[in-house]
Amino acid sequence: MKLPILVTGGAGYIGAHCCNALADAGFVPITFDNLSTGHTEFVKWGPLVVGDVRDCASVNRAISDHKAAAVVHLAAASLVGESVVDPEKYYSHNVEGSLSVLRAMRETGCNHMVFSSTGAVYGNAGSEALSEQLPCSPVTPYGRSKLMVEQALADYKAAYGLTSFALRYFNASGARPEAGIGEQRQNETHLIPRAMSALSGQLGEFAIFGTDYATPDGTAIRDYIHVMDLAAAHVSAVQALLAGQSGACCNLGTGRGYSVKQVLDAIADVAGRNVPRAVRERRAGDPPVLVADPSAARRIIHFRAAASDLRTIVSSAWAWHVSRHGEGAPARAPVMNSAASGKIANATVQPGV
Repeated sequence: MKLPILVTGGAGYIGAHCCNALADAGFVPITFDNLSTGHTEFVKWGPLVVGDVRDCASVNRAISDHKAAAVVHLAAASLVGESVVDPEKYYSHNVEGSLSVLRAMRETGCNHMVFSSTGAVYGNAGSEALSEQLPCSPVTPYGRSKLMVEQALADYKAAYGLTSFALRYFNASGARPEAGIGEQRQNETHLIPRAMSALSGQLGEFAIFGTDYATPDGTAIRDYIHVMDLAAAHVSAVQALLAGQSGACCNLGTGRGYSVKQVLDAIADVAGRNVPRAVRERRAGDPPVLVADPSAARRIIHFRAAASDLRTIVSSAWAWHVSRHGEGAPARAPVMNSAASGKIANATVQPGV
């Protein structure tokens, strides 16, 4: 009998890929999503329950009705910049919502959670590969909200025996176009899809923020992990909890970083033309290098990224982009658009989603 797994936020970018991976591994993913940013067309491998994680009774019913053996908790607000100007939203969705899910799990006797955390819990930790042993000092409400939930999970384990993995994402990227899923957001902030939108003429401006970092080519370096590798790690974490492991905090990255220029060069190589771009000054708070130390995930859940080389990431993202938007017009000089420029990002300020 296939075990049901409740996936909050399962209609979103990462959630849909996790549902796909869970189904491939023999589970039945039950998507719980309020569809504020998720997509019904991404729910393909199990039933959809429409609800808000802050509604404990709805989460309780979803777990009970489907007899979920574990919860993969992805539902959250996740825009770093927005969290600074609207912190209440982040503490409500991310902290209150997570406590609601945990309450429903206790009420129904569901004792295993895989939690979507973020490398943003490290704050501006420096240029070395970031280990889980580093002290966490998040610098935004988004990062702080995720760290609060990690701390709650540790307390719930000690008091109630609830086991959990907190998986700290770095830069999720790529797509699985053959499954009909990929990055699809109304307001895109991530480097790769924004660059591809610039190629197809959908952006007025694409900007690189800073070309004078202390890196080999002067642009910021980040750790990119293919979303299907990310999803595979969630499956491994679920299996480990069901097999009796007590859980841990684990980075999900590759241990290797790519610069903004390297990513843009890879996109140009796949698409056959250069991304039109403008160069801007550095943004405050952007570290030069953010790369994960993934050794704990390798040791604890036997996870190793298999599809996160830059060519595979970019090729899959481009195939998804073309399937949704076409290749667009030939590359042109960037159009300066002050209204759009404030929303452009060369990478997220903090690693993660």
